[in-house]
Amino acid sequence: QVQLVESGGGLVQAGGSLRLSCAASGQPFSIYGVGWFRQAPGKEREFVARISRNGGSTYYADSVKGRFTISRDNAKNTVSLQMNSLKLEDTAVYYCARDRNPFRSDSYYSTSHFDYASWGQGTQVTVSS
Repeated sequence: QVQLVESGGGLVQAGGSLRLSCAASGQPFSIYGVGWFRQAPGKEREFVARISRNGGSTYYADSVKGRFTISRDNAKNTVSLQMNSLKLEDTAVYYCARDRNPFRSDSYYSTSHFDYASWGQGTQVTVSS
């Protein structure tokens, strides 16, 4: 079983940057694609970005495209989310999760949190004006 732990959240001014990390332990990490989601108070959990198991394919929500970059280092069992040009509406708890099923192809793409598992505890990102 893969366990995931997020880190790197904090308080940042609008227009600033943060880099989130998702560290994995347990089963081989490279057999799973990984997604980042976020949840603001009173809102549904929403998809932010996804990276395939070998890093060959990435997908982004329209709201973060061009500002966020997802990457992974399978040798270090980590997935990162570089967030630039942060906006007030990016304020949320950010979670990483792995594909519910391993060995998904690079073309596989899901924005539904039901298709992910092994959720971390989340890391708070607060963007201030």
